[in-house]
Amino acid sequence: MATYILGISAFYHDSAACLIRDGVIIAAAQEERFSRIKNDERFPINSISYCLSHAGIESSDLSIVAFYDKPLLKFERILETHLAFAPSSLASFLKAMPVWLKEKLWMEDTLKRQLGYQGEVIFPEHHQSHAASAFYPSPFERAAVLTIDGVGEWATTSWGIGHGHHLESHGELRFPHSVGLLYSAFTYYTGFRVNSGEYKVMGLAPYGRPIYKTLIMDHLLDLKEDGSFRMDMRYFNYCQGLTMTSPHFHRLFGGPPRTPDSEITQRTMDLARSVQEVVEEIVLRMARHIKNTSGEKNLCLAGGVALNCVANGKLQKEKIFDQIWIQPAAGDAGGSLGAALFAWHAHLGQERTFYKEDSQLGSYLGPSYSTEDVLKWATEFGAVFQELSETEIIREAVNFLASGNIGGWFSGRMEFGPRALGGRSILGDARNADMQYSLNMRIKFRESFRPFAPICLEEDVQQYFDLDTPSPYMLMVAPIVKQRRLTPPSGITGLDLLKLPLSDIPAVTHVDYSARIQTVNGQFNPRLYGLLTEFKLKTGSGILVNTSFNVRGEPIVSTPEEAYRCFMRTEMDFLVIENVLFKKGEQPKLKNMDQTHSEATSH
Repeated sequence: MATYILGISAFYHDSAACLIRDGVIIAAAQEERFSRIKNDERFPINSISYCLSHAGIESSDLSIVAFYDKPLLKFERILETHLAFAPSSLASFLKAMPVWLKEKLWMEDTLKRQLGYQGEVIFPEHHQSHAASAFYPSPFERAAVLTIDGVGEWATTSWGIGHGHHLESHGELRFPHSVGLLYSAFTYYTGFRVNSGEYKVMGLAPYGRPIYKTLIMDHLLDLKEDGSFRMDMRYFNYCQGLTMTSPHFHRLFGGPPRTPDSEITQRTMDLARSVQEVVEEIVLRMARHIKNTSGEKNLCLAGGVALNCVANGKLQKEKIFDQIWIQPAAGDAGGSLGAALFAWHAHLGQERTFYKEDSQLGSYLGPSYSTEDVLKWATEFGAVFQELSETEIIREAVNFLASGNIGGWFSGRMEFGPRALGGRSILGDARNADMQYSLNMRIKFRESFRPFAPICLEEDVQQYFDLDTPSPYMLMVAPIVKQRRLTPPSGITGLDLLKLPLSDIPAVTHVDYSARIQTVNGQFNPRLYGLLTEFKLKTGSGILVNTSFNVRGEPIVSTPEEAYRCFMRTEMDFLVIENVLFKKGEQPKLKNMDQTHSEATSH
């Protein structure tokens, strides 16, 4: 009889569920994809329903439910912190308490009640869940494991060693000293939303200069050679207040936080570059210390900071470890997957099965739709479409893309994690100098400075990028090779660089000649590999722009109808959903399109 384990993360941000069967990951999804609320933190009832439905089981068939952290230990940290900073912490204490007293302290009861489940419930620590999500799906029999985030219960950074089905903890950094919270403090200060805007800071950093780096290192941190540090809490407000930074911080950096959606100045860019370089330095020091202490050849990474693909690229370039594997859903959503795997391997003591690539199946773990499903929906909805063969639909998409058109690509199972990996993607020609502007302004309705990622045939990656390892999960940034670069006129700086092509693949070349790369080898997504191969045959280029299938402020699309509505209210030219093709000019006017568009662009 099969053993099913359900992993759950919830009640902080980006809640999710994951189901494993006899140790094999079979389904995982974030709640936001079903609720349509970005970073939805609520109990992931829709994600759970999907996972159970995918397996064809009921909650009564579950052997274990694993929640991704220990609520009582987290509550202890919150209480101790508020007491330490009283009375200035009263406002944040009063805001936090209702949900704890009503729901979080009774987590086992909440889980059983929501699921209608009476079996075993376990609670790994937050960083145990992250570590399990990093090591157990990896292709390594043994490896060092580093997890870095904002905060779990007490730990903000932890490291250990995984071997076989065992996970050992060897050290941790504790709250309030946190790489993730340091980065979030600058996210807040530069006018972006904490827990969702950090990637904007990362994208803005190359436009700036690291002129505040010394100020950060001299005043905010006491950084040791091993990567451990202490933060001067006079400059921060997250322990006692409802904001991230304090008046001391504002005086040090010359003014109050930037107002959200106000003009982005050179100072904002310089702040972003400065904190990015500090975080890279911390990560590199930690990695060197772990290598020297453990002697391990391989490294696994998870936690929200592991989504900083610029730091990951620097770590890869330094060759501190022979190989690195990063959990694609490295943030809290991936904690659900880690909790489930922890229950199977650490709690039940079950051995691991190793795979040449990894056991995450390309992170294509969400819902899928057959061509028959799409035809039925499109007919009922009144859309105009063509049903084509697999070969024909790829050829049609390639012809559109090679002509400078932008298209939605909805294929197979939805991705688990924040990146669109060719399951729910918007695609364009990377050689097109106008593509970045068109995607940001006409399709995504987002900030003009935001870069776009390339998808590239794995066998061609070194023709374009200085990267000597596959990057299937879009978690590595690497430089464009020098022979493809173009030199802009002197004196051009900041956002003005956006107006200039910087390489012969300008749509995916950031202002520092870097790109966040996804390599495709056909094992997990042969259809995407086929598209890139056909595009190369037609154009000589095995590379495309790939961005997530959504608009600003919305989660990635999950259903054919969501994909079609997004297609219709943006300036995409074509849409492929499985073997069904939709051309923009042939479609009837979408009802309520103007209202929906307004809602999408108001976030």
